[in-house]
Amino acid sequence: MAEKILVTGALGQIGSELTLALREIYGVENVLSTDIQDQENQSDPYYEKLDVMDAGKIAEIVEQHKITIVYHLAAMLSATAEKYPKKGWDLNMDSLLTFLELAKEKKIKQLYWPSSIAIFGPDTPKNNTGQNALAIPTTVYGISKRAGEFWCNYYYEKFGVDVRSIRYPGLISWKTRPGGGTTDYAVDIYYQALEEGKYECFLSENTALPMMYMDDAIRATIELMQADADKLTVRTSYNLHALSFTPKEIAEDIQKHILDFEISYKPDFRQEIADSWPGSIDDSVAQKDWNWKPEFDLSAMTEAMLGNLKEKLGK
Repeated sequence: MAEKILVTGALGQIGSELTLALREIYGVENVLSTDIQDQENQSDPYYEKLDVMDAGKIAEIVEQHKITIVYHLAAMLSATAEKYPKKGWDLNMDSLLTFLELAKEKKIKQLYWPSSIAIFGPDTPKNNTGQNALAIPTTVYGISKRAGEFWCNYYYEKFGVDVRSIRYPGLISWKTRPGGGTTDYAVDIYYQALEEGKYECFLSENTALPMMYMDDAIRATIELMQADADKLTVRTSYNLHALSFTPKEIAEDIQKHILDFEISYKPDFRQEIADSWPGSIDDSVAQKDWNWKPEFDLSAMTEAMLGNLKEKLGK
């Protein structure tokens, strides 16, 4: 029997690309994409508008479409959640518990829920941060993700729920515009380089953060979900790493392709958020458990971003 997959937050940065990748594997008709927004065009017959705070509607969709696997991506990101703390907590936590309960009741058999490097805090070791490093987050987003990790582990230990998770670093994609995250400068900088020839960065020039090109993130997500459950040793969330760079370093890489590109720096409230996160991640457990290995370094990512954006923007 074919898997029936539900993706929440499917119009977002990760969701838009993960949905396409899943449909290539499982068939278009077997992957239902949902989001709180209306579609820009009505061309996708396997899309439904969904507010993930509506537990009744979620249960209805799961039953109606005979959903077996859920990729629950809908969330309020770091910078936005700092402006709306209670709303951010409620959205990120209540929706996760809805899906964990459905899995506990055997209404679905597998759940994917993304965590983030935002679970780490200023007391976390900054370099090569380990899988079980001290994690005392200082943002609403990070607090909700850390709490969510513990809920996932609880439902696995207590009820045998097959829930899997990755702590994403900053994700970089050309397909969607930035959506309110602290690491989103590394997406916006490519757009601005092509559209304006300059960029004012909201982080200081030497702020190193873990990053990943979206192609690697999508592949990692699907590889984890397809991995043998017996080989998985982490049910909170796996550390994941690909590359680490500063705004200065990404600007210098862009300047190899756009010689007159200029960058300036005007740190805002997101600097404090970034300063609380690690600069690099140790993902050796993911490497051991499900053979994780990234494919894109900084130069390969810059070439891919600029090449695809030129075509998208008609440059």
